Amino acid sequence: MKEKPGRGSKRLEAVVFLLCVLQGALWPGQRASAADAKVIVFFGDSLTAGYEIELSQAFPALIQEKIAARGWNFSVVNAGTSGETTAAGLRRIDWVLKTKVDVFVLELGGNDGLRGTAPAVTERDLQAIIDKTKAKFPRARVVIAGIQAPPNMGEPYAREFRQIFVDLSKRNRAALIPFLLEGVAGVAELNQGDGIHPTPEGHKIVAENVWKALQPVLRSLGP
Repeated sequence: MKEKPGRGSKRLEAVVFLLCVLQGALWPGQRASAADAKVIVFFGDSLTAGYEIELSQAFPALIQEKIAARGWNFSVVNAGTSGETTAAGLRRIDWVLKTKVDVFVLELGGNDGLRGTAPAVTERDLQAIIDKTKAKFPRARVVIAGIQAPPNMGEPYAREFRQIFVDLSKRNRAALIPFLLEGVAGVAELNQGDGIHPTPEGHKIVAENVWKALQPVLRSLGP
């Protein structure tokens, strides 16, 4: 989930978009009553930010389209930043929490897995991000996106890494997306040349994976 040298546009784009949301701007397809809408914050790395594709093609925007099609009053904030590790996310979360959060979708860990970060460290950082979010917004619902480490890290590491997200979801009573890239990872035509980042078609499948876990959460909040 890393960022190519000289490719800072997606990072800037995501930051600019978040600033627009904080200032009350509307995502295309969002209801005019956005000021009263419940807010879904997608907090993640380049998978969330939509690396090398249009922001409107990334899965958070596709989730907003699903919400709009149902007439539900939720506003999506894409707070993804390319290259983000869990440690960097922990440093950034306080700034993101300046906006209201009703649903917090946590998608981080992929860059940790690529770097071989100790799973215990990744889990500690993710828990700290959740703790900060719940401290600021005690009623916020949390959804955790499961990520898998690359196979070259070895099966023991990969197994321990997968378990991070299961344990976090149980400990925090959070909804779990078992594997964010289910049906996309390893499928050449659904990924860009790096074999890591989904194409627009790949993001459509990712959006379906997210929707399976997210939809019941939104329903429970009274869309």
